[in-house]
Amino acid sequence: MSLVPKKIFFVKGKGFSSNSELRSFEQALRDAGIEKFNIVKVSSIIPPFCEEVSRDEGIKELKTGQVVYSVMSKVSSNKKDSIICASIGAARPANSEDYGYLSENHTLDEDPGKIAEITKALAAEMLATTHGVSFDPSLNIKTKSFTESTKIRKDGEWATVIAAAIFIL
Repeated sequence: MSLVPKKIFFVKGKGFSSNSELRSFEQALRDAGIEKFNIVKVSSIIPPFCEEVSRDEGIKELKTGQVVYSVMSKVSSNKKDSIICASIGAARPANSEDYGYLSENHTLDEDPGKIAEITKALAAEMLATTHGVSFDPSLNIKTKSFTESTKIRKDGEWATVIAAAIFIL
């Protein structure tokens, strides 16, 4: 069996717990809709011809308990009034025969909109340099980002945010 993904979809989620970082992570997985899978973190290549599908379509193709491969950004904190942010950037060349690139980024107390743009630009830059060229905005590269953020509401409360690219073999 080939382990080259045929499809990809993107999710994001946030979770909270009054007493447990792990519980807040579980809640973030539930919010993203991926709590029923065994997630293995991988690095950052979108294979050639890998089709992007919607979250709902992608989840329908997976079975409870299935091992799935993911590029995931995750951050947790329990510092009141902090803003936590997790972001995945995606960059793909116009030619689907070439591979694309994913970047992950997570921050504490940064502007989520700015982080989304940075993560998207990082994916484009890494894609360009892996192809041996300097990044230039005029290159025909499609980019996007998937970003989740939240503000910690009270002392001692744990919050976790995730953003992830999920591969379907």
